[in-house]
Amino acid sequence: MAAPSGRSCRCAWAALVPAALLCLAARAAAEPGTAPGATPSTAEFDVRPGGEVHSFSRSLGDFSCAFTYSAQGGTNEQWQMNVGVSEDSGLFSCSIWRPQGKSYLFFTQFKAEVKGAKIEYAMAYSQAAAGALSDIPLKQEEFEISETAVSHREGKFRFELSKLVIAAKPARDEL
Repeated sequence: MAAPSGRSCRCAWAALVPAALLCLAARAAAEPGTAPGATPSTAEFDVRPGGEVHSFSRSLGDFSCAFTYSAQGGTNEQWQMNVGVSEDSGLFSCSIWRPQGKSYLFFTQFKAEVKGAKIEYAMAYSQAAAGALSDIPLKQEEFEISETAVSHREGKFRFELSKLVIAAKPARDEL
């Protein structure tokens, strides 16, 4: 299942999933190691301009999240990636964001990909909440969601990115 469809369903997901991810991240910070064999973590990394393709990834148990991008303009920016697994191992989350809120780099491409899980919800933002700033989502036509990735949509993406949020369920083999 990719992104929810229908306006009322999208609004419900838009309200529920970020709140659930926030709770998951808060629990991860307060109670490290609550998921069997997995300690949620946040890691800092530099997003570097220059037009070259760069990648940053984190793994947690059987799950991983990789952020691949190319950006132009400015200087390095400090970003963070948080990966977490719910206590029952039924939800994997990956959040990638610039803590200062808005990125001043021009992204020519981006892709966040999960392994070991299938995306249930994903959202990309041109501005991340920080201080008095609020999250500002990208327009739906600017990015696309597949079973395992969120990426820019060629010709539609307007080069602004400050945050990506993914909630995914473990991939299970059907008998």
